[in-house]
Amino acid sequence: MAQPTFKVLSLFSGAMGLDIGLERTGLFETVACVEVEPIFCETIRLNRDAARLSNPHLLIINEDIRTINPLMLLQTLKLKPGEIDLIAGGPPCQAFSLYGKRRGIQDARGQLVFEFIRFVEAIRPRAFLMENVRGLLSMKSNGTSEKGSLFQEIQERFSEIGYRTDCFVVNAVNYGAPQIRERLMVVGNRFNVDADFPPPTHSNRPADRLQPFATLGDVLQEPNELDKTIMDFSPRKKHYLSMVPPGGNWRSLPIEIQQESMGKVFYLKGGRSAYWRKLSYDFPCPTIVTMPNHAGTSLCHPEELRPLCVGECALVQGFPSNWEFCGTPAEKYQQIGNAVPVRLGEVAGQAIAELLSSVQSLATSTYKPALRDRIVHIRPHVRTRSWWKYGQVLSGISYYKRPNSSHEIGHQLPLL
Repeated sequence: MAQPTFKVLSLFSGAMGLDIGLERTGLFETVACVEVEPIFCETIRLNRDAARLSNPHLLIINEDIRTINPLMLLQTLKLKPGEIDLIAGGPPCQAFSLYGKRRGIQDARGQLVFEFIRFVEAIRPRAFLMENVRGLLSMKSNGTSEKGSLFQEIQERFSEIGYRTDCFVVNAVNYGAPQIRERLMVVGNRFNVDADFPPPTHSNRPADRLQPFATLGDVLQEPNELDKTIMDFSPRKKHYLSMVPPGGNWRSLPIEIQQESMGKVFYLKGGRSAYWRKLSYDFPCPTIVTMPNHAGTSLCHPEELRPLCVGECALVQGFPSNWEFCGTPAEKYQQIGNAVPVRLGEVAGQAIAELLSSVQSLATSTYKPALRDRIVHIRPHVRTRSWWKYGQVLSGISYYKRPNSSHEIGHQLPLL
């Protein structure tokens, strides 16, 4: 592996999925991380001590970011403003999620995005990588009803402190991750240079002539010693899930059982595909969540009547097989579910390394008025299957035939 070239300050580090991805390029070294949750810091410390990070002397700061003076942090690292190459992190996204209450910056967690900006302004990194949910793009700012005004305000703040932003709406499955996971990757730099994000390397559309999507079966078939911790389904949930075939969901149940098991949810429109969902080896995994045993976000194992265990969720997210998680079962799932897929961090790292290499010769004080900021969608919305088509329930149906698949392939359907 190449000698690390670029110094990274990690904010909102969690279990370090993004940081592992960056370091996997061999070009980045995380010099310090800031994380408010003590048990998450224990996870980082455990794996650092086991020499699983490129920098065994990583500075771990277990504090609320709002209480930290960025310049004092630089002094501790014996660095000056402009000497950190990259600030990377994902401010808590629950306030912006399409699946939450979407309170935005009215939620204290939503305000933390401006703490990220405060650190960038003080530390003056050459570039930054801010990861979040796609829903951030459509949030409204305080005092306005304009959709997307919050993100516009964020971009303007970055511009005011001298940073141009390129925003990429991507999906981890397009880059070889075995998981459907849409994310917003905001890349900023203070050299007025366009950042790029690589085109997809994988697809479920034969016309694209790319590698087929990785599937849940690809990672669950690996012979690894896994953390088998689970937050199990209740007996009631197991009763209903026992009637669902691999690859199916609530639509696979008889109509009277659907109504009985779902209550008022049965009469809602849309957003119910994860209800009583049982996974299939032949598809990419749905988005890993923090509560895989919830009826409405079910991640039921294809063959066993249980949720994916901690170790299986970690593999889907791309964590090393020897990465350990501290805490209760709920805390372990939280660290994994909130993480950035490691593969997505690696792809972003490759793009940012190219950007940083192109500007290394520029003076650290260089600043020009930023070019127009961009928002680029790189096939973020991916559908690999249908649950209901032409009046028929579909379960375990593959959209494309995977070469050398060890699993039985179902009917072939037109790609959507």
